[in-house]
Amino acid sequence: MLVVVANDLPPAVRGRMKLWFVEPRPNVFVSGVKDSVAKTVIEYLYQHCPAESGVMIFRSLPKPPGYDIRTIGPTRKQLVEISGLQLVIETLKNS
Repeated sequence: MLVVVANDLPPAVRGRMKLWFVEPRPNVFVSGVKDSVAKTVIEYLYQHCPAESGVMIFRSLPKPPGYDIRTIGPTRKQLVEISGLQLVIETLKNS
């Protein structure tokens, strides 16, 4: 599975992504593409997305921890690695 979350994608990239992915929300793409296709899509994103796109890519892996997270440019959520485990930092809102 491949999930792509972006702050803002170029129109041509967004149009191409709609060919392979479901877009449940603007600039959020989800697909169950095979591993080889996922690698091709990730390479495409790295080649065609400027840093301002703020892309976060989640790819499922067959080995622990079961996923890989990559980013292109600054994203709204911060990515941190603790003991080899990639995590996305969520800020708590005070009530």
